[in-house]
Amino acid sequence: MAMTDVLNAEDIKKAVGAFAAAESFNYKKFFELVGLKKKKPEEVKKVFQILDKDASGFIEEEELMFVLKGFTPDARDLSEKETKAFMAAGDKDGDGKIGVDEFKSLVAES
Repeated sequence: MAMTDVLNAEDIKKAVGAFAAAESFNYKKFFELVGLKKKKPEEVKKVFQILDKDASGFIEEEELMFVLKGFTPDARDLSEKETKAFMAAGDKDGDGKIGVDEFKSLVAES
C-alpha cells in the first residue's frame, strides 16, 4: 500500500514542503497539513503500518528519523533533535517506541 492510497498527493507535497528546512518539523502541524487529522482511525492505522517499515508493530526511533520519507521518498530526514522530540511526544508508555494506539493518540492530539 502506498501513502497516496490513504492521503492526497498534493496534501503530502504541501505538508512535506512546509518542513523542508532543518529543525522546522512540528508533528501537530504536519498531521494537520497532510490531512491525517481528518482521517478515520482505520486510515490512521494504515498510515502507521506504512511507516512501520520492519512490520514490528511499532515505530522505533530509527524509523521515526525517516518518517517524512514514508510520505514521499524525496523528503528530508529528521534531525536527531527532531526525532527525539517526536519520540518523546508519541511514546506515552516510555518503552522507546510508538505503538499503533500511541500513534493514533498523537494524531488526535495534534
